[in-house]
Amino acid sequence: QVHLVESGGGLVQAGGSLRLSCATSGRIFKFNDMGWYRQAPGKQRELVASINTRGNTNYADSVKGRFTISRDNAGHTLYLQMNSLKPEDTAVYYCNIVGGLPLAWGQGTQVTVLS
Repeated sequence: QVHLVESGGGLVQAGGSLRLSCATSGRIFKFNDMGWYRQAPGKQRELVASINTRGNTNYADSVKGRFTISRDNAGHTLYLQMNSLKPEDTAVYYCNIVGGLPLAWGQGTQVTVLS
């Protein structure tokens, strides 16, 4: 079973920054477009940022200009730099592939933004 391991979440004041990391296997990372998803309490999981194998990125309108997704292909790690955080960014953040059936979801990492 492929494991996705997210880390880097925490408690931060509005306007602050966090950097999330996601580690997975080299094979999965090399051949798939990857994305960061989030799920807030009582809401459906949503895709907030994605990056394809060529490094092209896309963002949800709600995070555009504030979040930056990147990938370290050698280290098989996906990152999400989150700046100018808002209380509405509070959620559990997950990584997974983009397109096709998702892999088994990891535990995610909690991000809490205080107003």
